[in-house]
Amino acid sequence: MATHASLYKLIDPDLLRTLMKRTGSGASVSVRELATLAHIPRSTIGALLTGAQQSVPEASAHAIVEAIGVDLLILFTPIGRSVTLAAVPDAATA
Repeated sequence: MATHASLYKLIDPDLLRTLMKRTGSGASVSVRELATLAHIPRSTIGALLTGAQQSVPEASAHAIVEAIGVDLLILFTPIGRSVTLAAVPDAATA
């Protein structure tokens, strides 16, 4: 049975990069560390930073902001449509 997940678009890759330099705790976090903390592939974080990928499933967006220590709507905006999870890459398939 297919389930649906909302997508969240990264507002600005430069803002993500800046917040990675100084997280909510005041520490910096590398791409590798953020990926590990958020339980998502490093390639996803890298693609968000370069603009090659502009959106992630809701769960990934929440995991990223929780790892950085900011509110969801600081970094992401809901796209407003749902896609089947099978069509969205996630940590289980990457």
